[in-house]
Amino acid sequence: MVQRVAEAAVVVDGETVGAIEGPGLCVLVGVTHDDTAEKAAQLARKLWSLRIFPGSPERSCSELAAPLLVISQFTLYGDARKGRRPTWNAAAPGPVAEPLVDAVVAELRALGAKVETGRFGADMKVSLTNDGPFTVLLEL
Repeated sequence: MVQRVAEAAVVVDGETVGAIEGPGLCVLVGVTHDDTAEKAAQLARKLWSLRIFPGSPERSCSELAAPLLVISQFTLYGDARKGRRPTWNAAAPGPVAEPLVDAVVAELRALGAKVETGRFGADMKVSLTNDGPFTVLLEL
């Protein structure tokens, strides 16, 4: 899930662990069982080159040197089709998911991006100012 933001921050236990000032992207990354390191690299390249900033033509993070805040979020794979409680069966477990989220961040940084992050598995408080509002669901 990608949101174009004017600013975004993540707080864990009262401490800001990641923050950006925009224009930039707040990226919520969910990992499922069939995701791979190749998909993580592909996602990073797509995020870096995605043309969703205003301009004629539209511009990307790479063109603006726009920062990204990347946050792991297994709840993106919640399934609430049955009953009143979502299941998380489609979300990959932490030992599988964490290295793939880290791979997205590493690839973005290798491409030249300024990347801030949340803290994997922590109770995070995320705040942001969505610019637009503009939100895109990317599935690879």
